[in-house]
Amino acid sequence: MIRSRLSELFGLEVPVVLAPMAGVSGGALAAAVSRAGGLGLVGGGYGDPDAVVREMALADAPVGVGFITWSLTPQALERALDLRPRALLLSFGDPMPFADAIHAADVPLICQVQGVAHARRAIAAGAAVLVAQGGEAGGHGAARGTMALVPEIADLLAAEAPNVVLVAAGGIADGRGMAAALMLGADGVMLGSRFWAASEALVAPGLVDAALAADGDRTVKGDLPDAARGLNWPGAYAIRTLRTAFTDRWAGRGAALRDDADARAGWVRAMQSGDAEATSPVVGEAVGLIGDRLPAADILARVVAEAEELLRDAPRRSETCSAPS
Repeated sequence: MIRSRLSELFGLEVPVVLAPMAGVSGGALAAAVSRAGGLGLVGGGYGDPDAVVREMALADAPVGVGFITWSLTPQALERALDLRPRALLLSFGDPMPFADAIHAADVPLICQVQGVAHARRAIAAGAAVLVAQGGEAGGHGAARGTMALVPEIADLLAAEAPNVVLVAAGGIADGRGMAAALMLGADGVMLGSRFWAASEALVAPGLVDAALAADGDRTVKGDLPDAARGLNWPGAYAIRTLRTAFTDRWAGRGAALRDDADARAGWVRAMQSGDAEATSPVVGEAVGLIGDRLPAADILARVVAEAEELLRDAPRRSETCSAPS
């Protein structure tokens, strides 16, 4: 089994974290990941406390919760902390205003970061874990790529905060990505798009079917889902989705979409019904590595088994590559 500092911190069988995807990572999915030995996080999204309470109640295993920091309120945080989550993740914003309350509740703080400046702020906030998220990820992200960001953050932590645990995210959907992340200096991985296609995820089947038929070239970054939902995201972040007829039609016209009530309502209906071409499924570049919709436990077992085999076989592969012809 792969053991790491992440495993030790949370008592995990495998160092894998479920990304707390808003509207996707409900209590059933988070609990399934936790039961399988990973760390399940409920997607608290924009901080609706009633939704968080509902989904946490559906979890029949210990789980944590994650929020979009810029939209979080102290009241929503208090409600979440009252539920005694296994961990609390903040991403996309300054964690400092919420850090004291999280520490006072004795809940481990996880901060997802997209760059070195973000990492330094998270360290100052007392984060126990940093998630270095590359721009390949589905949903919102910044510009840095996973391959260079993870080792740079690993070096930063080694020099300035050696007790902080590092998790890699962005473009990781199989054992190859997990093994590579560990070699880059991460203590574990966070999976988003791969668990987005889990049978327990709150995703309409039609959206998953479209994603399974796509490759990584079929994703785009922009602001259309934010425009459709009337959300005002900070300009540093764009959202990666599947490219569809909807994204082609509205490309570069987010402002016009915000003013079109019928189009916005149509986007919502299509997301709920699973009409992928009429909406924009939120997936990352790793969509090209996903070929089936499985229970979360099966996904976790497969990814970890692949990574274990690759890491175990690494010396032989190195000898083969270096042998003279």
